[in-house]
Amino acid sequence: MTAKRLPFALAFCFLLNLLLASFNAPLNAQERPVSDPPVIESSWDDLLEGVTDKESWLAHKQVLKQRYLDLIRDQYKPEKPLLDLQVHEETIVEDTYIRRLISYQVEEDERAHAYLGIPLKRDGKLPAIVALHGTYKQGARRAAGLEENSNKAWLDHLCRLGYVVIAPEHFVSGHRIPPEGPYDTTRFHQKHPEWTSVGKFTYEHSIAIDVITAMEEVDADNIGVIGHSLGGHGTMFLAAYDDRVKAAAGNCSASFFRHNSGVTHWSRDHWYIYFKHLRPGFLEGELPNIDFHEILALIAPRAYLDVSAMNDGNPLTQRQRVLMLMKVMDVYELEEKPENFAFFVHGRAHSVAHESRQLLYGWMDSHLKPAAATATKLVEE
Repeated sequence: MTAKRLPFALAFCFLLNLLLASFNAPLNAQERPVSDPPVIESSWDDLLEGVTDKESWLAHKQVLKQRYLDLIRDQYKPEKPLLDLQVHEETIVEDTYIRRLISYQVEEDERAHAYLGIPLKRDGKLPAIVALHGTYKQGARRAAGLEENSNKAWLDHLCRLGYVVIAPEHFVSGHRIPPEGPYDTTRFHQKHPEWTSVGKFTYEHSIAIDVITAMEEVDADNIGVIGHSLGGHGTMFLAAYDDRVKAAAGNCSASFFRHNSGVTHWSRDHWYIYFKHLRPGFLEGELPNIDFHEILALIAPRAYLDVSAMNDGNPLTQRQRVLMLMKVMDVYELEEKPENFAFFVHGRAHSVAHESRQLLYGWMDSHLKPAAATATKLVEE
């Protein structure tokens, strides 16, 4: 080859290689590894163990419901008395709603107090919400916006949004603080040695539903429950217990039994004791035969929103909460109502921040009010 033809030959080879590379490109792209998502497996998968379809799930759900009732020892609750509803105070709040302090019987020798809010502006019956407070000695007053943290003033906020609201006092707070102090359950366990505190407060919250569903202002088909902390897991326990709850939203609820290094807090030997009968098993490393994912699944297909913080307690436990909630979503898929379950995880610790409240109240609006209440519309030209 002459010197004159050499640059031409080199250029030809270069162009030929580019052409071949372009032909090979699709093949090379196909040979690259794909990024299919792996299946996420966790200990929470036992929720659907042996379940093959909706029918087998519904059968298993009945087993779980009985386990739940056994956990709270529902068989030891007293016979439900007549309500004997009494009104002790009444005031109109900013020409927006009537707030009443009421009481009613929960046992033959025991009355519960609650604040009741009724919007003044109403056209027909209104949806109603049971608002559960956290571990605060005057929790119902806080829920009414009369004390301490106004972020947790459920009754005030929700009445302004058009709901009838009942905010019952927890049974060892407010008017029933025992001599030993707020939230000390010693005397309760002396009176009911076989029952549980969770059974007691769940039963009483169910009676609060009796109170509001009997009201002429209330649409008994649209009942919700909302709560923070102690009231947060009280929300879950009540929604799983009482099918009249159409929509529920729990904020910063407690940790579950498994993957929880503080599990014995559920069965302390002093102060507030949730499940006294579980303590011997806990001390031996045994857990109950039901956990939160199974209790939450009892609520399906009714609406439930879980709001929690990754930095509320042990972060490793809270990461397990996300896995747990993913498995509960599988149940809602089985029950063909995935739109009725949601969870939001944030980093604001044990709080009810603005964005959390917006989600909680929006969830209630979406599930308890007519579709027109949350519908959007185009701008008119």
